[in-house]
Amino acid sequence: MVRSFLEIARRIERKEAVVMTAQEICDLVEGGERAKLEDVDVVTTATRAVMSGTYALFSFPVAKPHSFVRARNVWLNGVPAYVGPCPNENLGILDLMVFGIARSRRYPGYGGGHLFRDLVEGKEVHVEVEADDCRTLSRDVTLTEMPHARLFGSRHAFKNYAAFVNPGADPVSTIFHVSGFSPRLSGATFSGCGQINPLKSDPLLEAVGIGTRILLNGAEGFVIGAGTRSCPEKPNLSGFADMHHMTPEYMGGFLTSAGPECICSWAVPIPVISKTILDHIARLDREIPLPVMDVITRQPMGEASYGDVWDGADLNVEFYPDRCIGCAGCRVEEVCPLGAVSFDGDKARWDARRCFHCGICVSECAGNAFRCNMGSVRLGSCSIPVVLRQSDRLRAIRLAKDLKNRILDGTFRISDPVERIAP
Repeated sequence: MVRSFLEIARRIERKEAVVMTAQEICDLVEGGERAKLEDVDVVTTATRAVMSGTYALFSFPVAKPHSFVRARNVWLNGVPAYVGPCPNENLGILDLMVFGIARSRRYPGYGGGHLFRDLVEGKEVHVEVEADDCRTLSRDVTLTEMPHARLFGSRHAFKNYAAFVNPGADPVSTIFHVSGFSPRLSGATFSGCGQINPLKSDPLLEAVGIGTRILLNGAEGFVIGAGTRSCPEKPNLSGFADMHHMTPEYMGGFLTSAGPECICSWAVPIPVISKTILDHIARLDREIPLPVMDVITRQPMGEASYGDVWDGADLNVEFYPDRCIGCAGCRVEEVCPLGAVSFDGDKARWDARRCFHCGICVSECAGNAFRCNMGSVRLGSCSIPVVLRQSDRLRAIRLAKDLKNRILDGTFRISDPVERIAP
């Protein structure tokens, strides 16, 4: 049985459509029920993770006309920007591209991802301009003063990802760990939201295509096409959205042992137009492979499943302040990739709104004040505990629910792709 996109869209307009989240479908399957094509019209999927392939385009006035001819170099909160392609000669206007992984020259540990969230939170950012005549200008701006501010993903929303381990004898600094990999398979990190991931639900890209409307960091946006390095076995997407409508909670910077990275969130509606799509949506975590990679060589060492890291795992970290022993120099404050833990007087303070639930605090806290079961991956006879998650499934589930509600109340209109994607 095959259904058309138009048929589903009309059912939504008539308030007859059944819209479910991917988690709800998987809960039914886990409970022994069989998902049927006639039982659901649209399934909302989501992921929130560290996504390196992120950049923003900004255009805004920085000075009065004729204040300078052209800008040569620009920094926002010390984060370098690429000027152009439009010169905007003598207009006092900047056109800029900023990479999500760019590093600030002013603030250690601060990068493009942090800058993007600060802007969406309404904070002022300091802009420094070096003109081509070597004069310098500066001013503070907010997002509301930027007529054009769009966030782009050049390689986002992978069909899940991988786990990483360090089998070597020496520690390794890498973007896949926040404090550096200890040697000899002492801990694993991983990315991927498993059974609720968008392209896990539509790996053949039957329903998701060029022009598909999505939520990117909570703002309506669109799929542009396949992302860089996309392939049939490991597809990913490129897309964009207007930053003026984004939600700070779904984005930000993530500090790794190799420098700052960028967090983004996607929610994608999947019209259930074929049984093939529904079968993919109904696949559970334990049925989804999770390759285990050598972080040094990037070569596979074995294979686990997303059931090993999500089934029975806690989605959120819990903090027990009475267990804090007041260490001189809080290790968790030092390594927390989002700065969600601070030390105030003689006790740690935890900001649940900023927490990514990565879990690094669990293994780093000497007083065991943080708790979270994060599972493990197995290589042969060796069971390796997960010490860091670079995907936040808790907020991904929340974002999928938000998209479901928007579809049902008519504030989000699903869009028929204008063309299929060849991954």
